[in-house]
Amino acid sequence: MKSAKPYIEEHKQRFIDELIELLKIPSISADSAYKKDVLSTADAIKESLEKAGCDSVELCETPGYPIVYGEKIIDPSLPTVLVYGHYDVQPPDPLDLWNSPPFDPVIEKTELHPDGAIFARGACDDKGQMYMHVKAMEYMTKTDQLPCNVKFMIEGEEEVGSPSLEWFVTRNQDKLANDVILISDTGMIAKDVPSITTGLRGLSYVEVEVTGPNRDLHSGLYGGAVANPINVLTKMIASLHDENKHITIPGFYDTVEELSTEERAKMAEAPFDKEAYKKALDIDDVYGEEGFTTNERNSIRPTLDVNGIWGGYIGEGAKTVIPSKAFAKISMRLVPHQNWRKITELFKSHFESIAPKGVRVKVKPHHGGEAYVTPIDNTAYQAASKAYEDTFGKTPIPQRSGGSIPIVALFEKELKSKTILMGFGLDSDAIHSPNEHFGIWNYLKGIETIPQFYHHFTKMS
Repeated sequence: MKSAKPYIEEHKQRFIDELIELLKIPSISADSAYKKDVLSTADAIKESLEKAGCDSVELCETPGYPIVYGEKIIDPSLPTVLVYGHYDVQPPDPLDLWNSPPFDPVIEKTELHPDGAIFARGACDDKGQMYMHVKAMEYMTKTDQLPCNVKFMIEGEEEVGSPSLEWFVTRNQDKLANDVILISDTGMIAKDVPSITTGLRGLSYVEVEVTGPNRDLHSGLYGGAVANPINVLTKMIASLHDENKHITIPGFYDTVEELSTEERAKMAEAPFDKEAYKKALDIDDVYGEEGFTTNERNSIRPTLDVNGIWGGYIGEGAKTVIPSKAFAKISMRLVPHQNWRKITELFKSHFESIAPKGVRVKVKPHHGGEAYVTPIDNTAYQAASKAYEDTFGKTPIPQRSGGSIPIVALFEKELKSKTILMGFGLDSDAIHSPNEHFGIWNYLKGIETIPQFYHHFTKMS
């Protein structure tokens, strides 16, 4: 396949402008106030796929937000690639930590991105990376170089756990039939160190509520005589880890896969600069489970983290109350063989059991998904590796990620397909955080590399 570089250079500004327009739409699936914006984004993706060369594009209704489906079948006897992505984004809070409005994209040059990076919510996760595939499709169709069949499935609920995706996939297996699934919702080690994500952690997400008295009480009249739900909740949460940062829930580690010394040594080959890592996060030292490196802690080990905690009075000034309730949101990242529903039940049982007298505890499961590992000896991985070699000039490193894309395991179960994760983001892109951004170089490099995957996969299949 010819290099996409000339085409990208010719259309570079348009590619950037189109992404910026997409990023202006606040498609926040977690907040119903943005429903119209989420739906508008689906319409925009549909139009983009049509312009990119898909012969058939439709908005598929689900119990939630629609899935944008598009396809171009050039020959049923050729391989079929199914591209998955999502058009919804995380809420931008806290807004005061953004250097520019989250839905008013700006391009800023940084030390890491001398060509500029687009700062906006969804720039990397996942509008920017998803749109690379749309533009790669455009390149292949406009230059008559599409070597195989392609299907797109772009959803609008990934950031809330993809509640409608299984419903859709199980009802549309023939429509979604494919030889490989291609996703760009991950990252690579560095701009000069390409990598392919070969593993994802699973997820269990819960919300807990601790209730004490039937109303907020005067802390002077009742303090010391009535259990304070915030005090209790924080103590319960603190007990979920021991002094070695090991999770204390009984049975939590029963099915955790222990990697061999050889596998851990292979992982250690990936470059990691501890001092640069600390500097980038402005922390004094790394933190985590004893006996494991930083790269192991955030990829092959399960974790438990509080994502939010609230209760009582948090307004300006003072209000001396013992609150009636306290709340927290907690996520657990899981590794292969940990069933997220089983872990959720273990958490619920344990958390309820450690509640002291004087309070009532409620655990509300939100969503979850299984971990996933893809082998590096299959045709699709080898095709992806060759694609990176074509555009980066070096062989990519296989790397397990600490993130979760719960639907990947679902795809293998329902569609019997392996997934290849070709991410072009960087750890510093601040996804899910204020000042999320995506390097223009990374964006264009993805558009350049993806067509090479199609070429090699078709040739090797």
